[in-house]
Amino acid sequence: MSWIIAIAIIVLGVVLTLIRAMLGPTAADRMVAVDSMTTITTALLVLLALYFKRYIYLDIALVYAVLAFVATLAVARYMEGGL
Repeated sequence: MSWIIAIAIIVLGVVLTLIRAMLGPTAADRMVAVDSMTTITTALLVLLALYFKRYIYLDIALVYAVLAFVATLAVARYMEGGL
């Protein structure tokens, strides 16, 4: 039962950051919301790996986090005018 509560809280966090990403007044606010959403999704993947005892999901979460970090850096450089 505690797994369901934890996953429900994480899904609620994703929904709230999705709302912020849609309503954000500036592009920077939207980017921070998307970055937060990827972090929360990484936490969800880790919880799913523990719940299903499929530890390949941990590798997927790690790759997802690295790709999200690189994407955030690329968008930040683009917004700064460096790309």
